[in-house]
Amino acid sequence: MAVLVYTQNWDGKFKKSSYELVSYANALAELLKTNVIGLSLGQVSEDELNELGKYSAGKIITVPDVLFKTLDNQAFSKVISLIAGNVGADVVLFSHDNTGKALAPRVSVKLKAGLVSGVTDLPLSVDPFTLRKKVFSGNCYAKQIVNTDKKVLTLAKNSFEIKENPGSVEIEISQPDIQFEEFKTHVKDVQKQTGKVILTDAEIVVSAGRGMKSPDNWGPIEELAELLGAATACSRPVSDEGWRPHQEHTGQTGKIIAPNLYIAVGISGAIQHLAGVSSSKVIVAVNTDKDAPIFEAADYGIVGDAMKVLPELIQAVKEMKAS
Repeated sequence: MAVLVYTQNWDGKFKKSSYELVSYANALAELLKTNVIGLSLGQVSEDELNELGKYSAGKIITVPDVLFKTLDNQAFSKVISLIAGNVGADVVLFSHDNTGKALAPRVSVKLKAGLVSGVTDLPLSVDPFTLRKKVFSGNCYAKQIVNTDKKVLTLAKNSFEIKENPGSVEIEISQPDIQFEEFKTHVKDVQKQTGKVILTDAEIVVSAGRGMKSPDNWGPIEELAELLGAATACSRPVSDEGWRPHQEHTGQTGKIIAPNLYIAVGISGAIQHLAGVSSSKVIVAVNTDKDAPIFEAADYGIVGDAMKVLPELIQAVKEMKAS
C-alpha cells in the first residue's frame, strides 16, 4: 500500500508543481496511514532527486533512461502502471497539467482504477473515498466518491500549500522492460521562448483585454509585468484581432493558468475567460464598467480607465521596490 507520485521534470529539473504534488501526497498518505513514493522518468541528477526528499518523498524510484526525455503517452503510462503495480500503489497522483491529463486516463484504465481529475483538496472522507473538485468551468464544486480499490488523481495547480518536511531519501534505480520501438513520439526540433517568463509557469500574470482599445497601448502592461517579474497574457478577442500572439491567450480555449496573482486590465470577464484563470490565488481587476462580470471573480477591483490606473500602479510598484 502506497501513494505513488509521478514527478515530471523539465530538462532534468523539477518545478513548483512537482513539489506541490509531493506535499499533497504526504498529507494524503498520513490520512491513509501509508507512505509516499516518488517516481521520476528520464535523466535527473541525484541532487535534484534529493530535493524531493525535502517534501517527504521518503523513497524515489528513478528510471534514468534517455528515452524518457520526450513524452510518449503510451510508453510513459505503461511504465507508470508497471511500477504502480510493483510497489502496490493504491493511489497514483499526477499534476493537472497537459501531461497529467494525457497520462492519468491511460493509467486508470491499465490499473482498473477510478479517476478523479482536478481535485482541489484532501479527501473529505477516506471511507468512502470522497473528493472535491471544480465543475462547470470552475463555477461550482462537486463531491465525487471513488469505489474502486485503486485510485488515480490529478491535482489542480496552486490548490495545495507546499510544505517542507526534510527527511532521509532512498533512491532506487529501476529498469522496466520497455523497448525503443514502443516510443512512437520523436521530437525533431525544439524552439524555446527566451527572455520572457513562461505564462504557464508564472507566479504573477498581467493580462489585458479590448479595454486597452489598441495594440499601441500595450506599453504600460509590458512595463508593469517587467517590474513585477510577471508574464503577460490577454483575452481571446485580443489574440483574435492580432493585437497579441495567440500563445498569450488565457481562457477555456486558451491556456489554463493558476498564478499567485492575476491582474486583469480591461477584461470584461466572460465565463470562458474566467474558466482559464479562476484557480488564481488572487485576482485584481481594472475596468471602467463597475458591473463587469470580472469583478464578481476578483478579490480586489479598481473601477477606472486603464490608461489612468496603470501609470499609478507602475509608480506604486517602483516606489515599493525602491524602498
